[in-house]
Amino acid sequence: MGRSPCCEKAHTNKGAWTKEEDHRLISYIRAHGEGCWRSLPKAAGLLRCGKSCRLRWINYLRPDLKRGNFSLEEDQLIIKLHSLLGNKWSLIAGRLPGRTDNEIKNYWNTHIRRKLLSRGIDPATHRPLNDDKVLERCPDLNLELTISPPRQPQSDQHHLKPVGRNSNLCFACSLGLQNSKDHCSCALNTANAASGHDFLALKTSVLEMK
Repeated sequence: MGRSPCCEKAHTNKGAWTKEEDHRLISYIRAHGEGCWRSLPKAAGLLRCGKSCRLRWINYLRPDLKRGNFSLEEDQLIIKLHSLLGNKWSLIAGRLPGRTDNEIKNYWNTHIRRKLLSRGIDPATHRPLNDDKVLERCPDLNLELTISPPRQPQSDQHHLKPVGRNSNLCFACSLGLQNSKDHCSCALNTANAASGHDFLALKTSVLEMK
């Protein structure tokens, strides 16, 4: 079941409010407060819908309403709040004393929105219209490969002759393509031959097929 209507629409006035109706609404609220809008029209002697009374009071008759054009400070505040809250006009109106949510919404659609578009700013995102979306990129990977001589186990290091920076190292031995059977005079092959290791510091006997 839906919510029952706030009043009988067949017995209510529609259209523009008269000065007499405004006076009755103002006098009643000053004496009794806003109270329940569903029962207020009958208590105030008005043939109006409760929703119509609420909107008339909030948007036009409240004594704290600010009349006149929006100031530059109000424009800037509305733009800032809209970038944070979006189209939540009631929350924005709460930061602007004397202004209603409906008034701010209408002012946004008729003035501020056009002003932002003329400046090349998207009213929805508050970013430049020609601003390309920055795609998230994965960090660049360093694909540079380096080749280094095979690393020897620590247990065999005392049997090896250190290979210094000034030692002669042929290209075949640096790739592990040379072994002890080849008569190579470079320092690495001499060290590998002495330890019984081949390419990638693996013993040659392990790689032999039985």
